[in-house]
Amino acid sequence: MAGEPQADCLFCKIVAGDVPATVVRETATTVAFRDIHPQAPTHILVIPRVHYPDAASLAAAEPGIAADLLTEAGTIAAEEGADSTGYRIVFNTGSGAGQTVFHAHAHLLGGRGLNWPPG
Repeated sequence: MAGEPQADCLFCKIVAGDVPATVVRETATTVAFRDIHPQAPTHILVIPRVHYPDAASLAAAEPGIAADLLTEAGTIAAEEGADSTGYRIVFNTGSGAGQTVFHAHAHLLGGRGLNWPPG
């Protein structure tokens, strides 16, 4: 059922505390932790505590929580010092876009130059 934890979801297991992660910030609706394969000096994943397979389905069902992800990403960017040089928030939606964990999440990237267009 949408919004409910999924037994086979890595990020649901992180939310539940069953899989360790380097958590940098938690709120009532989100958990943020460092990516285990960082693509920038600052690479943090911000995930909702509720399970939706991608950003589009999260936004359609729970727009307030989708907004929380963006708010938290901005707060964390400031805490990490990435706001002074610029940062990027990325939502990969679907395997063709590079999504590998099908639990909505935002990648917060910063601390280095980020070229455009992204590759």
